[in-house]
Amino acid sequence: MSGKTRPEELAALKKTPGTGTAPDVGEDPDDRRKRQSPGAGASPDPGEPETVIRTKDLKKSYLTDAGAFEVLHGVDFSFRKGEFVSIMGPSGSGKSTFMNILGCLDTPTAGTYELLGEDVSQLSRNQLAARRNLYLGFVFQGFNLLPKADLLENVGLPLLYARVGAEERRSRALEMLRKVGLEPWAGRKPSQVSGGQQQRAAIARALVGEPSLVLADEPTGNLDSKTSDDIMSLFRKLNDEGLSLIVVTHEPDVAARAKRLVRFRDGSLVEDREVSPRRSS
Repeated sequence: MSGKTRPEELAALKKTPGTGTAPDVGEDPDDRRKRQSPGAGASPDPGEPETVIRTKDLKKSYLTDAGAFEVLHGVDFSFRKGEFVSIMGPSGSGKSTFMNILGCLDTPTAGTYELLGEDVSQLSRNQLAARRNLYLGFVFQGFNLLPKADLLENVGLPLLYARVGAEERRSRALEMLRKVGLEPWAGRKPSQVSGGQQQRAAIARALVGEPSLVLADEPTGNLDSKTSDDIMSLFRKLNDEGLSLIVVTHEPDVAARAKRLVRFRDGSLVEDREVSPRRSS
């Protein structure tokens, strides 16, 4: 690893949701993980997959000049370990607001949101950031890679904020790049690889912290149809290997690669069904 990532770029990364927020200074990461582990003491049925997410009567309102505007109208939703869900809906349907709440980027106005058995509905911003770091990985439409850091550095940055040592950080980042087929490009800058390769690097970054769930928001929005298909094939492969995955998309071809379809309309969840996922064309 070159170690040439600039301090101002690292500071900017702290403001990027889902790519890592520095833990409290002086606190051991292992102690922090144990203290914050949700659902402590629970004994789930060994025959049932673990429930990662559960929302009950979830509502979200925003204040406008005309008064309160309700974006989500009492959403009930559950998600188990190992599922692959696509969330669809037209612009303004509430799907992005719902995704922000699931990602601990926002809080509901009413109702509950349980993440791994813990009600995180009204936690503080710092508490939500801690949950994001420990349990969630994010993939965005815009990649959000640091332009002056190579792919290996980009993938390892969440581990830097988790205080993982340099050698382990490098080893784990390289392993994730290998997993997504990018090991030969580990030393290249984002500008030196294709859009599809940049998105693969972003996926590797989301995986490097071993999250309980990966949330992908329009992950193929900046890609051509062939590259989009390649990215969704990678997601499907990772899901077959056990990755828990929720993808927000407006593209039917992308949604067709999931195993379960959830559809929003006018702030309500109007469809939730199992689907037969389409394989690569």
